[in-house]
Amino acid sequence: MDHYDELCLEYFLQHQSQLLDENVAENLEEAEVFLEDCMAVVCKNIREVREYFQDEGADVSQMSDEELADASEVFTLPDGRFLVVEA
Repeated sequence: MDHYDELCLEYFLQHQSQLLDENVAENLEEAEVFLEDCMAVVCKNIREVREYFQDEGADVSQMSDEELADASEVFTLPDGRFLVVEA
């Protein structure tokens, strides 16, 4: 299971409305529990994001990298990594 560093947790906490209608976490601990529960994945680049979705059976072959990065379940972290959260 992935360990979510502080950057992942803080970014998800601040941007959870990108994916969800209401907040599911009020602090870093709750954010980590939520991400673990939905088995969120940290990818180091957009290629890994694409591979993740393909492994999950999603057809993303027609999507550009930009479209993939803009998907509601994909969070672009400030350090260039991606957090994929399928809630």
